[in-house]
Amino acid sequence: MSLRNHIADRTRSVLTGLLSHFRISENTFLILLAVMIGLLGGLGNYAFRKTIEFIHVGVFEQGMHLFGFSLEEWSPERIWVLFFPLLGGVLVIPLWRFFGEDLKGGFSGFLERVNLGGAKLKLRPIFTRGFGAAITIGTGGSAGQEGPIAMIGGAIGSQFGQLFKMGGDRLKVLVACGAAAGVAATFNAPIAGVFFAQEIVLLASFELASFTSIVIASGMATVVSRALLGNVPELVVPSYVVRSPWELLLYLALGLIVGALAALFIDGHFRIKDRFDALKLPKLAKPLLGGLLVGLIGIGFPQVFGNGYEFMETVLFGKQTWYLLAALILIKAVATSITLGSGLPGGLFAPCLYLGAVTGGAFGQLMAKLFPAAGLAPGAYALVGMGAFLSAATHSPMTAIFLLFEITDSYEVIIPIMLTCVIGTSMARRFKKDSLETVELSRAGIDLEAGKERNIMKALKVGDVMVREVETVPEGMTLGQFANFTAQTRHTNFPLVDQQGEMTGIISVQDFMGVVFEQHLKDLVVVKELASLKVITVTADENLDQAMRKIGYRNIEQLPVVDPHNRRRLVGIISRRDMVSAYNRALMTRSLEDEDD
Repeated sequence: MSLRNHIADRTRSVLTGLLSHFRISENTFLILLAVMIGLLGGLGNYAFRKTIEFIHVGVFEQGMHLFGFSLEEWSPERIWVLFFPLLGGVLVIPLWRFFGEDLKGGFSGFLERVNLGGAKLKLRPIFTRGFGAAITIGTGGSAGQEGPIAMIGGAIGSQFGQLFKMGGDRLKVLVACGAAAGVAATFNAPIAGVFFAQEIVLLASFELASFTSIVIASGMATVVSRALLGNVPELVVPSYVVRSPWELLLYLALGLIVGALAALFIDGHFRIKDRFDALKLPKLAKPLLGGLLVGLIGIGFPQVFGNGYEFMETVLFGKQTWYLLAALILIKAVATSITLGSGLPGGLFAPCLYLGAVTGGAFGQLMAKLFPAAGLAPGAYALVGMGAFLSAATHSPMTAIFLLFEITDSYEVIIPIMLTCVIGTSMARRFKKDSLETVELSRAGIDLEAGKERNIMKALKVGDVMVREVETVPEGMTLGQFANFTAQTRHTNFPLVDQQGEMTGIISVQDFMGVVFEQHLKDLVVVKELASLKVITVTADENLDQAMRKIGYRNIEQLPVVDPHNRRRLVGIISRRDMVSAYNRALMTRSLEDEDD
């Protein structure tokens, strides 16, 4: 037994004894764990932010001082900024070399592990993934810190659950507590942290016990963050006002625009990521290329560097021109996709807020020019745009609504943000079914909302389960011959084939039972006259979920497997029993793998 396991067993034994002595109930124990997770989540957020600041000061501020330039104004020396994100790529290489497994998957992999993998998260990624994301953001990579801190908090929660050998459902709740703590501490927004956990991590599943624990963890993390960093939000925003009820029409238009842009961003982001995956370069060279490209973009548009919160504040106060903001919609999106697509660790939460801010800011300034008498505040549209873009890209309107409400501390923002979030999310879903977090999962045939059972069925192919040796019946066989044939086989369904061996129908023993006692017909009637000629078939490339749906549709026991290019050429047959057996084997294999982890 390793020292770590010995310490864990000893700690578990002591704590279990204390719980029994004081007769603490399960729900009370979960609340106590939520308090601890919230405290550690808040401390983790503080350490993560300080690490980002340390790297940023060491690379950016010291680098600008060394080379004698500023990002605020152009000078030939600013070309040296090219090497700052490149340095981030260099620093990330050892992490990929020695801890590559910890950096794989991103937030979508985190969601898969939580919802389908038993929520068992390892301890080491708390440090390796966190440090990698801090390097990316601190050296100017276009990424956010919220996804990584949510994963760090989730891993903390999972470690507590594994320490006490909790089941999958309880473990999942503790992971959600940690994720809520991380987001709440980042934005000083406890309600947004709660809805982030419920809406994104737990896929909107609600239980009172889990909700209570998440609320407590989120609140405790916010208390820690306020104690260490002060009671100030991550973004300082101006007072929000609505000049006229007619402005709601403009917010409606903004929601439509943001929804369309969010769908384009999702599509473009994964196109760029696919290009990086297809590059014939050593894997460790791709972060270098990504850092170099972001550095080149940053020479002309330094606003793309890092998480962009400082620049977003200037947009919210209306200090930027509309044409710069319009250009940054594309430039920031490309820089973010290059950063993350090349393998530099980071999150997409902050870039979504950034893209929403520049979209809303540009829209607000243009509307102010078109309607000068209305006294529109462009910063208000930038603020609402932030929430709308986040909602549309992640399909999480409640998180975005409450995040904006807590940032502004204004009831006036509720109706505009609700309107734009709902319209934007509906628009994005109209063009793109998947959110930023679920695209890669859908490509792998994983639907988180479907649950573990259907995802296992989707992962299994008909071709891997089907029986290739098929008992067929000539379509011209008489009923008498068919009666003798069925007496010598255990099967109940038989495909009919013609002289060329192509399938023309299917007959079951039930179809035959209606005339089995009509002796005068046994040599006169052929089986094709009783068979079903409209046959439901599958191909070897289809998955078991699709096959089971077809079986359930007609309540039949077997499906012929045919050539996809010739639906009459039979290549095998698959039964309900075969599919259930394959599912059970796959489920047992996954369960054993989870236990080994």
